Amino acid sequence: MRAIIVDDEESARNTLLSLLTDYCDSVEVIDSCQDVEEAVVSIKKNKPDVVFLDIEMPNYAGYEIVNFFDKIDFEIIFVTAYENYALKAFQLAAVHYILKPIDIDELKLAVQKFNEKKNRIDAALNYEVLSESLKTGTVNNIVVPVIGGQKSISVNEIIVMSASESYTEIHTKSEKFVYSKNLKYFEKLLENNSNFVRTHKSWMVNTSFVQKFSKSALTIEMAGGFFAKLSRFKKVQFEDSLAAR
Repeated sequence: MRAIIVDDEESARNTLLSLLTDYCDSVEVIDSCQDVEEAVVSIKKNKPDVVFLDIEMPNYAGYEIVNFFDKIDFEIIFVTAYENYALKAFQLAAVHYILKPIDIDELKLAVQKFNEKKNRIDAALNYEVLSESLKTGTVNNIVVPVIGGQKSISVNEIIVMSASESYTEIHTKSEKFVYSKNLKYFEKLLENNSNFVRTHKSWMVNTSFVQKFSKSALTIEMAGGFFAKLSRFKKVQFEDSLAAR
């Protein structure tokens, strides 16, 4: 793959170049840029397959690069020192990232995932969702797969999430989406959103849509006709979350 490295620190650019040269044979670095403006010129000229892009740079943040293109026909792997909340924003936007300082195995895995993608689509939606989350400091949307592409949905529209083996079914009032991550993945990503509560090993609910629940039957009736299970071990936590609304 033809790659461009974008980072305002020369030492960081050189380090990544060295790692890619030593450990990622499938990557050919064709240019190295110190800011977004320089990168835009290089991308339009060199037509790379992938851009390794630092987030925090002067003038423009890395994710703002998408504003310079009508169509994103290259992949972006963000290289970032962000932690905690921001990493959840990356994951819910379904965007590739590598943490600084760069771990060799993480770098090799990111390159491998890129190589394994068979049908690349315009990823502008992913970067739009990520940009909004990083600017506002809150995760309001999640990118979910649909037939022929993907879609952004509001987190607040999700009624329930249910486990289906290693997949998660995400239910809104009118649609169901199947995501290739387990329920624990979403429990962790949404742990700071007080509306979402894991009520059972197979269920997570948005308490905003709870209509009633049965303490004896251990079931929760949700808007949209959904009935979620309630584990007796989760009952106190669930009741506390309802009382806090």
